[in-house]
Amino acid sequence: MSVRTAIVRNPIDVAAMLAEIQDPANGATVLFLGHVREVNDGRAVTGIEYTAYGEMAERELASIATGAIAATGVTDIIIVHRLGELPLGDASIAIVVAHAHRAEAYAASRFVIEEVKKRLPVWKREQYADGTREWVNAHGVATQGPQ
Repeated sequence: MSVRTAIVRNPIDVAAMLAEIQDPANGATVLFLGHVREVNDGRAVTGIEYTAYGEMAERELASIATGAIAATGVTDIIIVHRLGELPLGDASIAIVVAHAHRAEAYAASRFVIEEVKKRLPVWKREQYADGTREWVNAHGVATQGPQ
């Protein structure tokens, strides 16, 4: 069983995550990467700043992993979320799930990303091509940032 969650400030090492979760008992490994994209709600984006209350975010990420295990039966899961200023194309989140069967691996990966969007206390401030910056929620809608 391999379960790990982390909030990091450096680029996410996907190859290390995949190597860490490798187990001959698993017939399926699902990798999900969330990247900084160039357009949100019709506006050109040049980057995103992610910030969080670190201790709370780490606890919630671990709780999400535990929930995925309970909901889907997976035993191997790694979730890493990055904080800081990220340029276009950089991965802000990586989820690796492995299981004997693909259905469970896909279900766990989907469970994790949906719960992260709902529950993880991470805020993002988009940086736009026109030089403005705006806090947005998990659904890309303008919101008030962290207090």
